[in-house]
Amino acid sequence: MSVSSSCLLLLALAALAVASPLAVVAWRPWPHHFVSRSAVNATAAMSTGGGSGGSVATGVLGASKKYEGSSEFVKLRYHMGPVLTANVTIHPIWYGAWAPAQKHILRAFLRSISAASAPHPSVAAWWRTVRLYTDQTGANVSATVLLGTERSDRHYYRGRALTRLAIQSVIRDAVTAPRRPIPVNPRGGLYLVLTSSDVAVQDFCVQACGFHYFTFPAIVGYTLPYAWVGNSATQCPGICAYPFAVPPFAVGLRSAERPPNGDVGVDGMVSVVAHELAEMASNPLVNAWYAGEDPCFPTEIADLCEGIYGTGGGGAYTGQLLIDAHTGAAFNMHGVGGSKFLVQWIWHPYLSYCSGPNALDHQ
Repeated sequence: MSVSSSCLLLLALAALAVASPLAVVAWRPWPHHFVSRSAVNATAAMSTGGGSGGSVATGVLGASKKYEGSSEFVKLRYHMGPVLTANVTIHPIWYGAWAPAQKHILRAFLRSISAASAPHPSVAAWWRTVRLYTDQTGANVSATVLLGTERSDRHYYRGRALTRLAIQSVIRDAVTAPRRPIPVNPRGGLYLVLTSSDVAVQDFCVQACGFHYFTFPAIVGYTLPYAWVGNSATQCPGICAYPFAVPPFAVGLRSAERPPNGDVGVDGMVSVVAHELAEMASNPLVNAWYAGEDPCFPTEIADLCEGIYGTGGGGAYTGQLLIDAHTGAAFNMHGVGGSKFLVQWIWHPYLSYCSGPNALDHQ
């Protein structure tokens, strides 16, 4: 299925006007999300004490008796578009300079999505909430998420400064490469463009740390769900790698957490990647699951839980996290091979609140 004709017209006009497709962007901690240290502490105290759970986030989403971010007033609706019911295959496209250790972290996360054997709380348990979303036949998002064929561009073929529309050209280069192209899979393929820390992307650090959309046949030759996420380590770690770095406007409000894999930029990318994958699976053509009336600017299942990583989360407070006893690193989910990650929660369609496997009432 495709998006509505009115939305396509808006997209065409936008592309002509600014050479950039509209896209869904991942939340990051802009200044208005931060409150004073006393407010953060009060929120934490309320959550750990079993209070009503007031927070900055609930000012938008409504009050909750159990969780910040939950609300009976959020009108998340299904708009009859497809979800990814076929086995999902993620194709990473590594654009720029990537160290093997950095690739290892992100590959481990992607492999963890279907790793049911990982200890509790696990990335696979987090994905089970994504699986609750269905299409019009009642078929659920697939339980199988595979790491597919990868492609690397270490020569910055499209340059070191990319527009949003240029991300689609990077995908075209990958699927049309004369040697070892990435396979084209419109039903279950997700194309994940990952830019290294020395690549500037339009609106990166200013309005977005990641976005997802679908490719235009006029550019790529196919309609394929894709996402872009950038490594913010040298550009804006306090914005896009939060809470492993703290933005300048939040200095004194909280200290940075230690990243579970020792890489501030890449550990920060993990949650943005998760955010985009959850939304692509439940809304691949931007006409399935979202809140709001405008299909060109939807509020999706991860947007509804912006910045929430544990019970009590909201505003500048991440919520209750786990701490590695050996390294002191903060995390909330286990993955394959003993890996650990900090991953944002997502909206539970039946319970109508933000949910994650590390919620205190899940222990």
